[in-house]
Amino acid sequence: MSDIGDRNRRVRANRDAVTAVRLPQNLAAAIDAWAQAHDTNRADAIRQLVELGLKHARAAPSQHVIKDDALAIEDEAIGRVRALLDPSLSPEERERRIRRLVEGPPEFSEQRIDLPQHKK
Repeated sequence: MSDIGDRNRRVRANRDAVTAVRLPQNLAAAIDAWAQAHDTNRADAIRQLVELGLKHARAAPSQHVIKDDALAIEDEAIGRVRALLDPSLSPEERERRIRRLVEGPPEFSEQRIDLPQHKK
């Protein structure tokens, strides 16, 4: 055993942490039923269910991934709009129309959270 700060609090090395969790009665009953069906006790059932949940849970995407996805979606939209535009339009008019469709009308630009806000 090793001391952590004072004599009244000792932690055993290489031991699993004990954690108290509040569970609604219906969730505790469901866990108990799962434990009984899998021939285990409640503590092991909770541990196994948490491990299963973490194994199958998607990791939250980072802001970098979200930004890359947004840029890819915008590039795809620009490509599709460009393909639909009249080829006889001037390049400036084509770009103006693409920007208006991708960024939206100026009336709504202040409501867009993905665009930089311009100070008035």
